[in-house]
Amino acid sequence: MKLPRRKFLRLAAGAMALATTFFFATFHTARSQATFKIVVPFPPGGSADILTRFLAEQIKRTTGSAVVVENRPGADTVIGTEAVSRAAPDGNTVLIVANPFVTNPHLSKLSYDPLTSFEPICRLASSPTVIVVNSISRYRTLANLVDAARAKPGELSLASINTFRIAFEMFKRVANIDMIFVPYPGNAPAVTALLGNHVTSVFAVYPTVAEQVAAGKLRALVTTSRTRIDAMPELPTAAESGYKDYSEEAWFGVVAPAKTPKEALSRLSASFSAAIQAPETKQKLASQGLYPMGACGAEFGAYLRTRYEEYGRVIRDANIKAE
Repeated sequence: MKLPRRKFLRLAAGAMALATTFFFATFHTARSQATFKIVVPFPPGGSADILTRFLAEQIKRTTGSAVVVENRPGADTVIGTEAVSRAAPDGNTVLIVANPFVTNPHLSKLSYDPLTSFEPICRLASSPTVIVVNSISRYRTLANLVDAARAKPGELSLASINTFRIAFEMFKRVANIDMIFVPYPGNAPAVTALLGNHVTSVFAVYPTVAEQVAAGKLRALVTTSRTRIDAMPELPTAAESGYKDYSEEAWFGVVAPAKTPKEALSRLSASFSAAIQAPETKQKLASQGLYPMGACGAEFGAYLRTRYEEYGRVIRDANIKAE
């Protein structure tokens, strides 16, 4: 039976609307169920890992995306970083980066370049750093430690992970002192050495020594971050201690493989930026001594270039070699 033209058009329009609704519903479902992977080139349990898992949880909750966190530690972050540099630039794989991202290329010949092999997404957070001594140490202030180092060139020591070797060399210059750098594979063994009086001092991220400081086992002399630590408002900064041009802290960001489409980068930037600024995320990060940053895109790219060039100058001038 042939339908009247007007009725046929009404039925056709209805079918078209139904098809369009089905298409967008299917598209939305596919997007909400999309999976992307965040590679963390650090071991589980550290600040980078904790930060990433907080953000992954928030992104999954707000976007419906399936977010996979994969730890690929080794070679001071080089193994995980190389893996992501070779990943498909489709927006489905990103990398958490920190200070070693822009120091390692100055120390070893690598298969990637931090400034050209990746696209910057966002600078996520920072964490204050401190110089601590054993609580029974005679050094009660940074000035005490510096004066002793000047009186005994090459005798006092500072222990830390290799990540902060550059910060140590920078401080030696501004303070005009000669101290020995003692590298450790992690903050825990460095603190153990300090508690055993095998080293004079330790340079560490504040959250990793906060409990020992609170328990009276360690004494914090200074924070090398730009501002005082909320949990220790009485602790002066390096600038307040007479070194106004010196500051250093741990920082964390996220990048994608080079040639990732702009649309994918915008989507990732929006997701990470929203996650890092969410009130519940800020509260969780504060409990770990992490402070949200949120600088994305070109701004984060400029930060990476500045730190890359700054660290490179220190490494060349101090003739620092890979351990």
